[in-house]
Amino acid sequence: MRYPRVLLFSEGFGTGHTQAAYALAEGIRRMNPGIHCRVIELGNFLNPTVGPLILSAYRKTVSTRPRLVGMLYRSQYKKSLNRLTRLALHRIFYAQAERVIEQLKPNLIICTHPFPNAVVSRLKRQGLSVPLYTLITDYDAHGTWVNSEVDEYLVSTPHVKKMLMHRGVPSEFIRVTGIPVHPKFWESGDRKALEAELGINSMPTVLIMGGGWGLVFNKELLSKLAARADDIQLVFCMGQNEKLVASMREDPIFQHPNIHVWGYRDDIHKLMDVSDLLITKPGGMTCTEGVAKGIPMLFYEPIPGQEEENSNFFVSKGYAEILDSPSVIDKWLDLLSNHYERVQEQRSSTAQSRSSHLAPKHCAAEVMELLTDEQLPAIGDEAPRVSDQP
Repeated sequence: MRYPRVLLFSEGFGTGHTQAAYALAEGIRRMNPGIHCRVIELGNFLNPTVGPLILSAYRKTVSTRPRLVGMLYRSQYKKSLNRLTRLALHRIFYAQAERVIEQLKPNLIICTHPFPNAVVSRLKRQGLSVPLYTLITDYDAHGTWVNSEVDEYLVSTPHVKKMLMHRGVPSEFIRVTGIPVHPKFWESGDRKALEAELGINSMPTVLIMGGGWGLVFNKELLSKLAARADDIQLVFCMGQNEKLVASMREDPIFQHPNIHVWGYRDDIHKLMDVSDLLITKPGGMTCTEGVAKGIPMLFYEPIPGQEEENSNFFVSKGYAEILDSPSVIDKWLDLLSNHYERVQEQRSSTAQSRSSHLAPKHCAAEVMELLTDEQLPAIGDEAPRVSDQP
């Protein structure tokens, strides 16, 4: 019997797109080990020389000129990728994409980034018959996601579904799945045991995340947090910015037994379990993981564009606040120090009140329905694991 195969295409422009692909692959596997999933960052896979250079330039632009990124996002907001851009993508990065698909023979393709989505759409126009599903990994619907060849859109919320309908996509081609989170986020761990494992203290704790690329928080905010380290533990997770981590560790204001400065971590689920408040940039994946864990969130300087839309959604639902004034952080530090039970109550309320599409397992369960019963092997008929984490 041939195992069902799901091919997930992504790109590395931001860490969330590929993270969502791996999360979905692992979620599917958790529900049925017999389904064979493969995740590929298509540009890096097919052009490992040029791809990383372009990603590096993009990362630098996001870090140093976020307003420019926002202007570009808004200027193209209502537009699909134009014909010239699609052709350039096809020739520069994806000329071999059809060969990859022929070799892997997937039952369906899921794209978590607009670029491979556009390329697979082009291949479908040329005769490719594999169903194409587009998983939008933010709480917005930018025009670059939209292609007429997409068989079905998998979206985060009913609001995003309405946005796609306004762009002319028929309702029956849109499924509200939520954004996938890794099975590590599906359940909560034992806090006391995790604190011992991580080597941190058992006390009110704030997790500060700089994103996968280690974006920098301003000195005033960091100083205000560090000044409260006697009664509030601070866990900094600053991503892949090794220079930033080194400079913070050398700074006297962070040299306190209740302050921990770390770089990239693959155990964010554990850090959220031992924390009471998350301060972060509002990336779609991080926000979704935060709600899965029920942790209150403060959003720091959303980048104009999709981060603003993500922020608007979670703030409107009461899951987060914008960290736009000193009074916001002062309020939360006071709650953690003097009214800790209220913070715990809010966390329980978030877990109980979230909509079904924000439930941690929802996206994987919805995608399972895309594979027919005839295609699914019996539970326990295990296929080789190919969706290993990078």
